[in-house]
Amino acid sequence: MAEVVELRYYPVKGCAGVEVARAELTPAGLAHDRAFMVVDEDGVFRSQRRDRLLATVRPTVGEDGRRLTLDAPGVEPVTVAVDTEGPRRAVRLFGAPFFGIDQGEEVAGWLSGVLGVRSRLVRVPPEHDRVTDGLVPGTSGYADSCAVHLLSRASLERFNALSGGLPVPADRFRPNLVVDGWDESHTEDLARRITVGGAELAYAGPPLGDPAIRRARRSGGPGGDVRRGREGRGARVSSPGRSART
Repeated sequence: MAEVVELRYYPVKGCAGVEVARAELTPAGLAHDRAFMVVDEDGVFRSQRRDRLLATVRPTVGEDGRRLTLDAPGVEPVTVAVDTEGPRRAVRLFGAPFFGIDQGEEVAGWLSGVLGVRSRLVRVPPEHDRVTDGLVPGTSGYADSCAVHLLSRASLERFNALSGGLPVPADRFRPNLVVDGWDESHTEDLARRITVGGAELAYAGPPLGDPAIRRARRSGGPGGDVRRGREGRGARVSSPGRSART
């Protein structure tokens, strides 16, 4: 039996994650996960694939989601009141059209200075209803694909053993849940329904996006209120249409 040993959400797509002991699971994933996104002047999302300094930005969201603080090395942090009612602007994520609520000039200026390119910050609007792909479709905010990314330590350890380089930490793959307790790597690709406390997750497919994940899968590596220490498993999973709290 596996257990959840690491639990993270990523408030701003592409930026650092927040490790927690407990998180609320919504139909679109962990609360506040990928709720914000950095975009360029044309509304196209920024990611670490081309804007690597995003990794240095450390977001913190207030428990009620009404305030967001961004911090980065060498600059003063910025805190903004989260706007959920402002005008919608068109944004694009992997070429698909969506909408976002612009979070204002102060945080836009801060991000532009940190990243060295003109940038703006948008939040998922309350009416956002994005249906994701996979064996079991679900919903998500601005995640690459599905609501939850779950990774097993067995898969990560196999990847590190085969890579021949310095060990890669789990958060390099940006999972929401890291589970331990399986002897075989890719066990997470075999499970179709996962129970984490009182929450149920359904398998959608292998993780997408990060080139390191694609390399890992070629080489045999890793492709809820949810709580660390509860039952879990791995891969790209969907929260099947309901809110769960355990």
